[in-house]
Amino acid sequence: MDWRPNEESLRTLAACLKDSLSGFNKAAQKQAEIMLSQAKANPDINNYLAYIFSSPEPPAGLALPPNDWHLVRSSAAIMLKNNIKSNYKQIPETSIALIKLAVPLGIQDQNSQIRNYAGNIATEMVRRGGLYSWPELLQDLLKLLSNESGQVSNEAQEGAMAAMAKICEDNTKLLEREHNGQRPLNFMLPKFIQATKSPLPKVRTYALTAINVFTPRKSQAMLNSIDDLLQHLFFLSEDPVADVRRQVCRAFVRLVETRPDKLLPHLDGLVEYILTQQQGDDEDLACEAAEFWLSVGEHDDLWRNLEPYIQKIIPVLLQCMVYSPEDIAVLGGESDDEDEEDKEQDIKPQFAKKNLKRGAGAGAEGSAEASQNGHAYEKLASMDDDLEEGEIDELDEEDGGDENPDEKWTLRKCSAAALDVFATDFGGPVFNSILPYLQTNLKHQDWPCREAAVLALGAVAEGCMDVVVPHLPELIPYLISLLDDPEPVVRTITCWTLGRYSAWAANLRDPAQQQTYFVPLMDGILRKMVDKNKKVQEAGASAMANLEEKAGKHLEPFCGPIIQQYVLCFNKYKDKNRWILYDCVQTLAEHIGPVLARPELCGQLMPALIDRWQKVPDQSREMFPLLECLSYVAIALGDAFTPYAEPIFARCVNIIHQNLEQTLAANNNPELDQPDKDFLVTSLDLLSAIIQALDNAKAVALVKNSQPAFFELLSFCMEDPADEVQQSAYALLGDCAKFVFEQLEPFLPSILPILLKRLDLENILDEEIDSSFSVVNNACWSAGEIAMQYKKGMAPFAQELLQRFLEIISNPGVPPGVNENAAIALGRLGLDNYDILAPHLPKFSEEFLRAMDDIDPTEEKATAFKGFGIVVAHNPQAMEKDLLRFFTSIARYRDLKLQNPIKQELHEVLQNVLNIYRQLIPQFNDFVAQLQPQDQQALKATYVL
Repeated sequence: MDWRPNEESLRTLAACLKDSLSGFNKAAQKQAEIMLSQAKANPDINNYLAYIFSSPEPPAGLALPPNDWHLVRSSAAIMLKNNIKSNYKQIPETSIALIKLAVPLGIQDQNSQIRNYAGNIATEMVRRGGLYSWPELLQDLLKLLSNESGQVSNEAQEGAMAAMAKICEDNTKLLEREHNGQRPLNFMLPKFIQATKSPLPKVRTYALTAINVFTPRKSQAMLNSIDDLLQHLFFLSEDPVADVRRQVCRAFVRLVETRPDKLLPHLDGLVEYILTQQQGDDEDLACEAAEFWLSVGEHDDLWRNLEPYIQKIIPVLLQCMVYSPEDIAVLGGESDDEDEEDKEQDIKPQFAKKNLKRGAGAGAEGSAEASQNGHAYEKLASMDDDLEEGEIDELDEEDGGDENPDEKWTLRKCSAAALDVFATDFGGPVFNSILPYLQTNLKHQDWPCREAAVLALGAVAEGCMDVVVPHLPELIPYLISLLDDPEPVVRTITCWTLGRYSAWAANLRDPAQQQTYFVPLMDGILRKMVDKNKKVQEAGASAMANLEEKAGKHLEPFCGPIIQQYVLCFNKYKDKNRWILYDCVQTLAEHIGPVLARPELCGQLMPALIDRWQKVPDQSREMFPLLECLSYVAIALGDAFTPYAEPIFARCVNIIHQNLEQTLAANNNPELDQPDKDFLVTSLDLLSAIIQALDNAKAVALVKNSQPAFFELLSFCMEDPADEVQQSAYALLGDCAKFVFEQLEPFLPSILPILLKRLDLENILDEEIDSSFSVVNNACWSAGEIAMQYKKGMAPFAQELLQRFLEIISNPGVPPGVNENAAIALGRLGLDNYDILAPHLPKFSEEFLRAMDDIDPTEEKATAFKGFGIVVAHNPQAMEKDLLRFFTSIARYRDLKLQNPIKQELHEVLQNVLNIYRQLIPQFNDFVAQLQPQDQQALKATYVL
């Protein structure tokens, strides 16, 4: 490569890179960042960055100490990776070629952090350009790894295997696919397995890391190598390096799902091995080992084989559930902190959207699973996807202090989760095995033992409920007394455990038992929601949300004091706990529904919510749970939400408008951050809820008066690149079709082409993305709702809609719910566009009827079946091959609670179809006699034959 850096430019850039990482001189740091931002415009910037990061020593004329030069190289590597990430297509080919020369040098560098950076850059290059834009990369890395010449340094072998592990993680499917008659994984995987014999511990670790990317997948390469891999795993199980054994444990965990048959003959030795690793001193290794119990316990068949070992496993799980001395040191000193403001880093985004799922089973209002915050054990996903290995050292140094054991996935949590799974698998025997432990420790004088016993009791709640119930009259009052334990950690876990047993208390029908157990339990949890310790408040609020789920409408008589306590919490809570409080409110709204509209309840709750609404800025992340909460409250209040609707509706529209403008600005200027999509999602969901809740005339007025234009914004959201935004946008579109169709109608000629584009399965099936199917699901549902209202207006789009729906319902890779919604939309399209669909009836009749068989009887199914019947009536001869099936579907159709006129209209359409075939088929009675006897009887009982 014939390129040389300009010495002066090199010195200037090196100085800027050094200053950009300096935490001591903020002014110099800021100035450096400005200059680096300007330097991006230089076409040679990536050449300079590649040159700097791959140079072990400062070039002549740059007299820098080794530590400073390392900072410069690190900064150059990070900047180069980010440039590739954000601007790959604009980088000149000459610079790409230079980067490809620099990366292998970095991978072989003496410094481990530079090697990590080089691996990150290689991964980003492959991610942006594709694996085959750099075909020699894999071969070069494998050559370094194999060290056939014997001249490759240890550092180069480690760097090559580390880079390979990163590339495997980011390009899993690509490496498994065939390209030019070959699958890269076929020759890579044996090399990785061989590398597990390396004398270098890091190479062994990274080799296993790469292998474990593929162990959960049933690729041919993995199936071919499985026996060889197992031999190596058993050998490595005694490896002296904990990181290697951690990857060995991870491999066993992942093989449970893919090849349990291979593990079964070795189960006796595996149980002993996993128990040994779980009881070691290395927390990460112990936690990885404990995952094995979760994996086996959740396997459909394998768990049964653990029964002989339960008495060995359970005591180890219990032992691992006690807080370690290190954890106690971090937790120590927890006391009354209710008046302390939350630190920003403590407020981790816990927002779990309950997107309204549209569909055949959900009805207009949709259905939702309630989020369960505050579980005693719950894997917390890392919220920062951008940081790569080796890029966080400087950040870590600034954080200070150890991570709180309650905020990370630990051996304690993993063991408790495993106990929960075993309780579900084996029931009574598990409870009997922990009963002596509970009797000894529930009243233990040392709080860590007391706390672990309460955790164990909560962990077995769902699986062992039947055998625990006889003990609950004694246990529940004792647990309620523990709500006043002097140790906040014990009060916290007691809230969680009481929440787990709230279903038992909520379902007591004897009034005396309710007063003895349920009322004190609920009162105790409500009291802990205003505890003087914020973590106890959080646990109390989470337990209350759990109790609301379990008690449902049984809470109606207690709504007054519950709402009073929530209002008190709104005044008392700091930022973090307020998020969980919103969950309590929305879960209550979801389960008691219109009861919330009573003036004495609504009059207390709404001022508290509106107070937050007025205080929270548009840009605050608190908007997410607040908007979601208001969605559920609006549905519950119905038209009683009217006094609050107009300003809330207008602000949601404005938030959407702001977010779309910020997205456009960020697309045009890479220096700007993309706005958070949750602002769009929650605003769209709340608009949906308001349109559903209000009387139609009021909803129409809100949409009509919307500024900017409502449906223009909705169109932009329907084309947003984020699936979750599209999912909510199509849900809102369907609601508009149902409730404010006159306002929607003028925009349909421009909206329907967008919808048609979203129904194309070509890209989704290749990527297998569940969220994309959720979008298609809502798009199908909204298309069906539009067809009901637009009638003949659908004609210009009917042909293409038919093609899209047919592709969906005939594709086995499509989830059942999406299939059903497409079938319903197709049937509804036939209501008024039967003349367009009828000639194509033979193409879709079989798939349509198959889909209909699986759909529960609803108004949506009735209208779809009616539309199909009208189509059949206009081309009855086309049904020859599916006619018997159609008659069977008519005979088995159950309308249950279907109301007139839909019920009567459907009956008339189907009677008309039967009359047509009675005229067409000479031996009609003989044809009907081919049906099952019960179907013949049902047909004759319902219709005139």
